[in-house]
Amino acid sequence: MTTFHVAVDHPDPDTHDVTTTYLGTVDQAHVDRVRAIAALPGSERLVKEHPRHEGAFMVLRDDGDLDVYEPTSPAEHAAPGADPLPQARDESGDRRAGVLGADLRTLADVSAGAVGPAYIDGVTRFGGQRIGGPMDAPLEPPRAVWHTTESPAGGDYFTSVAAFLIRAGVEPQVIYCPVTDRLGQFGPLNQSSRALKNDGARRTNRIGKVCIQIEVLGRARAPWTKGFDPKTKPNFQRLLAAIRAHGIPDVWPVGAPPATAAAATERPRSTWENKGGHYGHSQIPGQDHWDPGAIDIDIVPGRPRSAGGTTTPDAGAGSGAYVVKAGDTLTSIAAAHRTTVDALSALNGIKDADDISVGQRLRLPTTAPTSPAKPPAPRYEPFPGPGFFHAGRRSSLVTALGRRLVALGFGKHYTSGPGPEWSEADRRNVADFQRSRPELAGDADGIPGPRTWAALKIPKL
Repeated sequence: MTTFHVAVDHPDPDTHDVTTTYLGTVDQAHVDRVRAIAALPGSERLVKEHPRHEGAFMVLRDDGDLDVYEPTSPAEHAAPGADPLPQARDESGDRRAGVLGADLRTLADVSAGAVGPAYIDGVTRFGGQRIGGPMDAPLEPPRAVWHTTESPAGGDYFTSVAAFLIRAGVEPQVIYCPVTDRLGQFGPLNQSSRALKNDGARRTNRIGKVCIQIEVLGRARAPWTKGFDPKTKPNFQRLLAAIRAHGIPDVWPVGAPPATAAAATERPRSTWENKGGHYGHSQIPGQDHWDPGAIDIDIVPGRPRSAGGTTTPDAGAGSGAYVVKAGDTLTSIAAAHRTTVDALSALNGIKDADDISVGQRLRLPTTAPTSPAKPPAPRYEPFPGPGFFHAGRRSSLVTALGRRLVALGFGKHYTSGPGPEWSEADRRNVADFQRSRPELAGDADGIPGPRTWAALKIPKL
């Protein structure tokens, strides 16, 4: 029968250092009872599987402590010593120096070239404050990544979840409880964290001038922003101020985070690597989670507040603002609102007219018409549906698809044409296009689906 080492991680309420007390070993029957108690309705304990050690798990407690269970090996069980639980390792694989709670507050507060703070005023500092290092791509835009802990919020879960993240070796820079407004850090904002998986050979945690990651206590299926009033949460306001101080814009380059796991399919690598702003864990290449769920992007990040606590008004407020949508260009937005690209660029501080993001809020000049402007005409053909492409289908849309494939360099299977009848050559050229895009490689059957169609951008007929 499997036996388990048991320990308790205890975050000190004053210093917030995490100390570990080894309790001995228990059998499988004991573990089964622990899991059963945690599963009872109304239980204030939650089992979290260890993300790296098979069979190991932890129990979050509402009193702030963390119970740790690790399977024993026969040798360990025969002669258990002092706490044999494996220590966490950093993202390079090196063992972290010292105990879990070593307090290294002498760590430099500002790294070279940083403009924002390394630490938020009044924040709780957990652990050794050495969870990462310098950024690999500091010339890329700054970004913030929002996660949820998939745990309860409130009570003292703030400290037990912090102990779990340390024990699992997946610490972000920031942990936040939306119920209690408690705010903590595991490391400086201007260095990397450990909350993301690598994307192949790329160390995702180290992409950008900064990559500030925030674990919010809560669950993706029940967005924590529902009923959340940021005006009553001073620590949340401090968090947003620190994010903005690092130059992270108030935009979501991939749009609002998806509301379900099934909808978490858009993880565009080119957007992640080239556009700064706010991202959900669900929107980053190389990841397989769907948190934080459908959080309200009018709250996260919302808009800056003045010193008096009121929302900062838009310049040119007489004509309002426009939120960039998929397919928009600065030219089409300017035309729809009877203004010019130069006027929009000057008003919004845009240096490159091609550098706008979905979800970005643009101020409009006061010379905009008083009557609502017509939305810009669609630039691309809408997706015709999953059953459209089949043998014998004849349509000008098939011709347009073929011409677009040729223009993109994917026409080698055509011996003539392209023409209006769907053919095997069309299918093979589409499959080549799908295989060329990492985000479409899993769909490389040659039949255009919604994601392939959106990536092709077939011009409006």
